[in-house]
Amino acid sequence: MTFPETPTAIAAVFAAMPLATQARARELRALVHEVAKAEGVTKLEEGLRWREPAFLPGRAGTAVRIAPDGARDGLKMLVHCQTSLIEDWRARFDGRLDFEGNRAVLIPTDAPLDRDALAACIADALTYRRKRDPKNG
Repeated sequence: MTFPETPTAIAAVFAAMPLATQARARELRALVHEVAKAEGVTKLEEGLRWREPAFLPGRAGTAVRIAPDGARDGLKMLVHCQTSLIEDWRARFDGRLDFEGNRAVLIPTDAPLDRDALAACIADALTYRRKRDPKNG
């Protein structure tokens, strides 16, 4: 599957990360694009928000951001803290994914990526508003 070229600003953020984190960030970016396509999210905007790579699905859902997690040598996949997403994911994926507060999934670089669980989380975020109100997106 081919994905859009990485925007220059995002490529620069990735390049500043340690190599293992950078590789995992690129893998997660590809998964976001793969899920967006599968979910019919046609207006995925990719840019920086708070100096972090962000994927905005327009009116269909809520943004997904990728940030380095220096405290744990990995990444965080962040969503808006006023959604119920992390709470829902914690109930569904406890033991498979680790979480921080009400806004982040912790993604280590030294363990296999749980693609199925993360893909479900990304799908939930990118379609959050559409599923709550089908008139959105």
